[in-house]
Amino acid sequence: MIDLLNTDEKPKDECGLFGIYGHNMDVATMTYYGLYALQHRGQESTGITVSDGKEFKNHKDMGLVGEVFNEKILAPLKGHLAIGHVRYSTVDSGLAVNTQPLDFRYLKGLISLAHNGSLINANEIRQRLALNGSVFQTTSDTEVIVKLIARYGQSSIEEALMKMMIDIKGAYSLLVMTEDQLIGVRDPHGVRPLCIGKKGKSYILASETCALDTVGAEFIRDVDPGEIVIIDNDGLRSIHAMKSSEQAFCIFEFVYLARPDSNFDGRNVTLVRRAMGRQLAQEYPIDADIVIPVPDSGVPAALGYAEASGIPYMEGLMKNRYIGRTFIKPTQKMRETAVRLKLNPIRDIIEGKRVVMVDDSVVRGTTSKQIVQMIRNAGAKEVHLMVSSPTVKYPCYYGIDTQERNQLIAVKQSIEEIREYIGADGLHFLSLEGMVEATGSSKDSFCAACFTGEYPLGISKRVGEYPMEQEVE
Repeated sequence: MIDLLNTDEKPKDECGLFGIYGHNMDVATMTYYGLYALQHRGQESTGITVSDGKEFKNHKDMGLVGEVFNEKILAPLKGHLAIGHVRYSTVDSGLAVNTQPLDFRYLKGLISLAHNGSLINANEIRQRLALNGSVFQTTSDTEVIVKLIARYGQSSIEEALMKMMIDIKGAYSLLVMTEDQLIGVRDPHGVRPLCIGKKGKSYILASETCALDTVGAEFIRDVDPGEIVIIDNDGLRSIHAMKSSEQAFCIFEFVYLARPDSNFDGRNVTLVRRAMGRQLAQEYPIDADIVIPVPDSGVPAALGYAEASGIPYMEGLMKNRYIGRTFIKPTQKMRETAVRLKLNPIRDIIEGKRVVMVDDSVVRGTTSKQIVQMIRNAGAKEVHLMVSSPTVKYPCYYGIDTQERNQLIAVKQSIEEIREYIGADGLHFLSLEGMVEATGSSKDSFCAACFTGEYPLGISKRVGEYPMEQEVE
């Protein structure tokens, strides 16, 4: 299943999580709305599992939230706690068996689990468990977590989770549901996000605060790195199970992944992206007539660039927001047509102008090339592409789908060569220091491995997923 119109070539986050514990509430419908708000974190498959205190009911399938669920499907999902998941995968795309949440029965009862992130030692653990007789039904590293919890099943669920956290390495935010508990877990480095909200007496766990806003919940706080949060009939309690001295929140959440209305660690995503645009204008002032964004993700940075430079901001590209997905395998020519379907330049704004075009990132460069050509065809005198992040030179092993390293244009070409390839009069990328400064935090608090190649959690070879590439000279 390939999205023909997903032509921006941007890195994709693999998953979004939403969970709720609340009596006298339609938790399935509430989870549906929460997942809708997190749809940008995964468009391949989705699922919801509900507990009534005795048994689980679930529904999951390939497709978008609005395609998989409707009132008739949600109606039987009755209970007082639920977890939901949206998923985007990499090489195992299209395998329905990997759709989450994963529900299973073990020594202590029923458990459902949903995972955002990626384990760097999943293959080693899988092989060790298989040698001891474990049978795996999926290719997902989430099932490795499931098997470890079951392995420690003689302990309480809290103790089993703490033992599991010792075994696994990598980036993860987890939602775990028993018959009567909702549990959130975040890795010791805090790479992937997870937050706590409250609606009346009901508690909510979600990947982003935008999901809390959608269901009318109040943001309480972020789950701390290495923290286990347990929600049950007695309320909320916390165990700080593990914590690393080295924090590594994914900076690409601020650059592109997160919804603009979300907040992380008290910082609004839109305001950070706007600050990145202002920083970009300070680093690379250009004499131009208008600033335009590549919609939608380039809008905040373009506004920031216009503010700092004094150049008028205009919407020079119109995005078609009513295009559905297609399941036709695309050819390159079809992809080029898809770009024109998705974005259309406004000639009356662009013609005769020296244009600064702002985007958040460039990965392969092919879409940037097509958009620059569009702007030229609309009569622009000059086109300068400004990118509000550094060059992407390294793949991610912590839960984001980036291209293999040999497909990243910045690995193979210099910035000047990229400029020539995309046909722009100017091409400039925000510095690493400028990007970090825009967040208001220190470099030590982020994972920026896709820009720097410095992997804070380490990396290891994984068979079938995220294979390690040879260094490209």
